Amino acid sequence: MTPLTHASTSRTAKAAGLTLHYHEAGPADRPDAPVVIMLHGGGPGASGWSNFGGNLPVLAREFRTLLVDQPCYGRSDKPVLDRDYFSYSARAVAALMDELGIERAHFVGNSLGGGTAVRIALDHPGKTDKLLLMGPGGVSVNLFAPDPTEGIKRLFEFNAAPEPTKEQLRAFLSVMAYDQSVVTDALVEERWASATDPETRLGAARMAASFANPLWAEATMLWREAHRITRPVLLTWGREDRVNPLDGALVALKTIPDARLHVFPHCGHWAQTEQADEFNRLAVDFFTH
Repeated sequence: MTPLTHASTSRTAKAAGLTLHYHEAGPADRPDAPVVIMLHGGGPGASGWSNFGGNLPVLAREFRTLLVDQPCYGRSDKPVLDRDYFSYSARAVAALMDELGIERAHFVGNSLGGGTAVRIALDHPGKTDKLLLMGPGGVSVNLFAPDPTEGIKRLFEFNAAPEPTKEQLRAFLSVMAYDQSVVTDALVEERWASATDPETRLGAARMAASFANPLWAEATMLWREAHRITRPVLLTWGREDRVNPLDGALVALKTIPDARLHVFPHCGHWAQTEQADEFNRLAVDFFTH
C-alpha cells in the first residue's frame, strides 16, 4: 500500500460558501466502502491531520475516511461565525457531504469535534450512522471536576496572550497527554508553527468569540438535547483526561438512548495517539458490527 502522506491525501472543496480542506483515503478496491468522517479537537494548531493522521492508515483499510479541517482551523476558511460554533461547523460538514456525494457517514469527534458530530446527529440525523465521541464538548458535563478544567485554563492562557510563548504551548500540550513522552520537541515545534500563524490565530479568535456570545450559549449545551440522538453512540474517555474529565461522561451515558462507554486507562485527552492500537481496533469494530 502506498504510504498515506499529508500531501497525497490533501483535498479541498467548496461547501456552504466556504473552502474546506480535508484529507481522504480508503480501500482502492472498494469504492463503495462505508464513510468515516473524523472531526478534530480545538487546541492551538489543531487540524484533521494533527489529530488523526496517525490513525488514517488503519481506518482507510476498511472505510472511505475523511479527516476534515473544521471551519476556523487548519487550511479551511476562517470565517466570522453567524451562530454557535457547533451549529456552524455541523452545517459546513453536512454541506461538504452533499458536495462529495456522501449520503451517510459514521463520525469520530474529538473534543470540539465531538460537539460538532453531536450537532450533526441532532440537526441532520439522516446523514448520520454511528458516532464515536472522544471526550466530546457540549455533551460533557463535569459533575465533580471544577470548571474551567486545567486543560481549558491552559487553552485560554495561550489563546488570550498577545504574544503567546512556546512554554505556554508546551504547558497546554502537557495537560493533553498522560504519557509525557508524547509531548516531544518535534510536536511542540510543529504545533508552534501552526498555532502562531496569523490566519490560525484569527480562526481561533473567531471560534472563541462564538462561544463567548451569550445569545448562542444555549445552543452549545448539547447535553440538554442528548436524549434526541437516535443513532448508536460509543463514548470514549481517557481515565486521566484533564481537559474534559471522566465524570463528564455520566450525563451523556445516562441520557443518550443507545450509548455505551469505553474508558482507556493511563490516557489523557488524546486516546487516538496515546492508545492508538486499542483506539483503532475499537473504532473498526464499532463501525463494522
